[in-house]
Amino acid sequence: MEALIVSLQSVWNDSGFEGLTSGNVIMLLVGLILLYLAIGRGFEPLLLSNIAFGCLLGNIPKTGFFDEPGVMQVILYGINHEVFPPLIFMGVGAMTDFGPLLANPKTLLLGAAAQGGVFVALIGAMLLGFDLREAASIGIIGGADGPTAIYLTVKMAPHLLGAIAVAAYSYMSLVPLIQPPIM
Repeated sequence: MEALIVSLQSVWNDSGFEGLTSGNVIMLLVGLILLYLAIGRGFEPLLLSNIAFGCLLGNIPKTGFFDEPGVMQVILYGINHEVFPPLIFMGVGAMTDFGPLLANPKTLLLGAAAQGGVFVALIGAMLLGFDLREAASIGIIGGADGPTAIYLTVKMAPHLLGAIAVAAYSYMSLVPLIQPPIM
């Protein structure tokens, strides 16, 4: 019986449960809810499933994020060496359905208008007195692509990151309201 207790104590000490805090438990529940919304309900699965898995992996204690080798070391390597953004954009691009565009080629003008929005916003920001790097960060919002806007802003004008992130994601969230009347 004593050997069983010693082995159970060893399993407890070596597992992540020993380091689990109430904050970790709350964030694990949030991650599970986001995962359910993404997969079970189909609410923005390409966005919410990534956030949910990141939330789950980041809140499991003893995953090796800092010192110990583990899955989080691989993720940290990908973050530090900027491997993930190209992979994410390549994956989303590969999943793009061109069927509606081929069925109705004039919708190509909507895509062109979004790219035109980048240049209109860029020129407008420069006319308002922003320098070229700040104007480029502001202008990329016109393309309705939040991750690209954030990535570019981090590289070119990090002091504008908060305002640009809010503007980009607010603009992206309005696309379902703006697009149907145009279509």
